[in-house]
Amino acid sequence: MKIYIKYMVSIRCKLIVKAELDKMDIGYSGVELGEAILTNDLTSEDHDILKIALLRSGLELLDDKKAMLIEKIKNIIIEMVHYTEEPLKINFSDFLSEKLSQEYTYLSH
Repeated sequence: MKIYIKYMVSIRCKLIVKAELDKMDIGYSGVELGEAILTNDLTSEDHDILKIALLRSGLELLDDKKAMLIEKIKNIIIEMVHYTEEPLKINFSDFLSEKLSQEYTYLSH
């Protein structure tokens, strides 16, 4: 199961999410900017507890599909600007479409 987290823009944010998941004994296989891949589905109770715990740290668990997509786009841009040393060799709109497997016209809306 993949969960999406708003305002997760740095390595420190990733550490906070990992710490909260560990504290709640929720298994995960990866935590990246804006998302965490959980090994099992969250119960509604765990979802609510995690949501509150993340809010205390200034992060927000996303449930809305449009908000998730917007957050993915923002995180790709952040990753590209801060963590990529090589310049893009393709048009940025093509890059976004490729990374998200969506048509750019859909993404731009």
